[in-house]
Amino acid sequence: MQIKKRWFILTAFIAIISIIGIFIPEEQGLWDFVETEECTASNVAWMITATIFVLMMTPGLSFFYGGMVGKKNVISTILQSFIAMGIISILWVVVGFSLAFGNDVGGLGLIGDPTQYFMFQHVGAKPEPYLTSTIPLALYALFQMKFAIITPSLITGSFAERVRFSAYMVFMILFSLIIYCPLAHWTWHPDGLLHKWLDIHDFAGGIVVHASSGIAALAGAIFLGRRQSSNEHHLPANVPFVILGAGLLWLGWFGFNGGSGLAADGIAIKAFLNTNTAGATAMMTWIFIDCLRGRKPSGMGAAVGAVIGLVAITPCADVVTTSSSFIIAVITTLVCNIAVHWRENSSIDDALDVFPTHGVGGITATILTGVFSYTGLIHGGVGEFVNSIIGVVIVIAYTFVVSFALYWITNLMIPMRVSIKSERMGLDVSQHDESYAFSDSAEREIAEYFDNREEEDNRDF
Repeated sequence: MQIKKRWFILTAFIAIISIIGIFIPEEQGLWDFVETEECTASNVAWMITATIFVLMMTPGLSFFYGGMVGKKNVISTILQSFIAMGIISILWVVVGFSLAFGNDVGGLGLIGDPTQYFMFQHVGAKPEPYLTSTIPLALYALFQMKFAIITPSLITGSFAERVRFSAYMVFMILFSLIIYCPLAHWTWHPDGLLHKWLDIHDFAGGIVVHASSGIAALAGAIFLGRRQSSNEHHLPANVPFVILGAGLLWLGWFGFNGGSGLAADGIAIKAFLNTNTAGATAMMTWIFIDCLRGRKPSGMGAAVGAVIGLVAITPCADVVTTSSSFIIAVITTLVCNIAVHWRENSSIDDALDVFPTHGVGGITATILTGVFSYTGLIHGGVGEFVNSIIGVVIVIAYTFVVSFALYWITNLMIPMRVSIKSERMGLDVSQHDESYAFSDSAEREIAEYFDNREEEDNRDF
């Protein structure tokens, strides 16, 4: 059996990390939890629950995306999201948390000290007041880990049905280290560039999660080019999967937004209320727009609309009134709907409309935060509005340029697109030797592929 070099390197990486871990001692008393006036058991209980909710969003995204693609790519698309829970969890423990939330290096607000929390050293049951005084540092790190997991997963929808699995994993690692961790540091660390100098308010990831993933998705769709069958009408394999995924995302979003205040308090309740209101409003708005365009109300439209509403309220769930969440959801849905129709008439093959929904949604929501927040434009806060626009421009420029470069670098190491034959057969079989077959004819087609596939396509993953 031929052992491919790329898989040997990835396996060796895991082995080396495991060996290093043997020689890293644990501090005495690291896990002694002492309840204080701020760090209470109720806060800990709520944040554990919120962390679980956020992790659940990644399997939800798997179903959401998996149901949208063709029947030959369901398993592959689901796995591209699901695998992030393994890769990013390891990366976050080793160095990701340090890069995002370690002490600022050089006072520039660009990146954290990679050695401070290497292999989760000094990360335990005690709070770190500089980051959070309401919950233990380990719980804060775990909560942030779930955000780091879902962000690269969002990108996968743009290059669905044509990306090589091993190349995608390499890109995911590079994206997390070079784009996500710096953006998290800029925005959420007290000494971060956007936080300290522009005072950008991004409560739960409007730019760190959604704008960054959407812009990287746009770069990926441009870099990889159109699918072989991109001129054909693509029928979703399983609309119930899409609706199930949207439901899981909606449920998980209560932890995503409700937990971002890091306490069981009024802010959590407010974020919970605004999140549900925006999701419901956007879902109905999208359906009504479809009907006004002469289309019938659809399960796909309801699911997509709901997710856009959840994106819309993400950066501002804690600083806007419930009545404002209606208008934020409506405006963001209108803008995203226009963006989707623009994409359909363009040459860009963003397979699952990641940029028009998450990218455009995250950007629009961040700008609207500068308009509708308690200190925003409608309350005289011109500076906050201007800073929101400046922050968005910085994030767009950095993410697009760097992510495009990372696609190019990854492609030099491992070709990012599968062969034409593998793409036509579908990634489920060509990348994973599995199938989501629907009929005898599909099974015969798969069997014929296995009998006749060329050496270059043998386990082309």
